[in-house]
Amino acid sequence: MESSKQEVVFELTMTLRVHKDGHVERLRPTDFIPPSTDPITGVSSKDIVVVPESNITARLFLPKITDPNKKLALLVYFHGGAFVINTPFTTPFHKFVTNLVSEANVVAVSVDYRKAPEHPIPAAYEDSMAALKWVASHSNGDGPEPWLNNHADFQRVFLGGDSSGANIAHNLAMTAGNPETGLSIGLLGIALVHPYFWGSVPVGSEADYPDDKSVINRDYVDRVWPFICPSNPENDDPRVNPVAEGAPRLVGLGCKRVLVCVAEHDVMKDRGWLYYEALSRSGWMGVVEIFETQGGHHGFYCNDLEPEKSKQLTQRLAAFYQTDAPLFR
Repeated sequence: MESSKQEVVFELTMTLRVHKDGHVERLRPTDFIPPSTDPITGVSSKDIVVVPESNITARLFLPKITDPNKKLALLVYFHGGAFVINTPFTTPFHKFVTNLVSEANVVAVSVDYRKAPEHPIPAAYEDSMAALKWVASHSNGDGPEPWLNNHADFQRVFLGGDSSGANIAHNLAMTAGNPETGLSIGLLGIALVHPYFWGSVPVGSEADYPDDKSVINRDYVDRVWPFICPSNPENDDPRVNPVAEGAPRLVGLGCKRVLVCVAEHDVMKDRGWLYYEALSRSGWMGVVEIFETQGGHHGFYCNDLEPEKSKQLTQRLAAFYQTDAPLFR
């Protein structure tokens, strides 16, 4: 039994191992930072159960309130981690969202969705949509969560996420563009940070990207989708390759503004650029922008929030979330 547990049948470097006996070993830190009021920014946080039946949870963030009568933009955030690791409650994501809430002066709901391989795709999308619908249940001011009832402006709702979380934000916005979805709120915008998009045919610099340049290289990304989505393991599944042949047309994206953030040394950088260019040409009647961090690697903002690159990214995201344009004209 011990030998079968030790035998590894699948591994994502520095992320996850699956043993022959089915045991899943996650290789990233899983610390839990409790909700609190941050002494530096004044941002408060608390944890809630969003959907008790499936145990979908979230961490809520509220900036320091100076005018209790002023409604604030609402950010629904989805963390990254290849759909297999991380939560909103670990130090990197708690700190990142805290700083973002402080800089942008927004209310945020950071969603914890179920992870593969125990819960393969589409579980993460289903959980995230259920959380978004729970958020929407507060749009008339009579939902179960006072922070959302009292402080959130439901004319300024944004989705945001990084890496796999950015993938979720895009796919939820595509779903929101379908009037049959039953979502009772509109989306003003989505911000995609180092989005996890991929495909079977290399684009841009991917073919020349050296496999030893970083942990998240071509081989790593090639293997993620087949692992997390065994029901449709092709890297041209429209959920991971939104510009694949036969994918739903981006003209149907259900929001008014999009910000794509990429990093110079991220193997997925050209996928972000391709998404930006395809959306620009699609006939979608919104505004799309792109921001590239020179010298940055995939997910650099989660490692240390102090360097200038991370501050610039946070400031750029905050400016996007501070958009005052009304949702409906």
